[in-house]
Amino acid sequence: MIDTKEWAEACDAELDASGLKCPLPLLKAKLELNRLSSGAVLKVTATDAGSQRDFRAFASLAGHTLLREECDDGVYRYWLRKA
Repeated sequence: MIDTKEWAEACDAELDASGLKCPLPLLKAKLELNRLSSGAVLKVTATDAGSQRDFRAFASLAGHTLLREECDDGVYRYWLRKA
């Protein structure tokens, strides 16, 4: 299994959406993904518990791949591979 540090190093871009409430973490992630090339990986950090539902649904509907998600003391991290 790959540890968090290796995953963090494997991303092409990072977005810190900490402190933002739904739907802002997802909207900012969508804008950031638009700037990236297909196949690029975006790491998103959020503190809104609703982001779990949002990122799962968004990845599925938009065709992106949710490579990994984790939660640690109310901090949510997502690694998305752009379609």
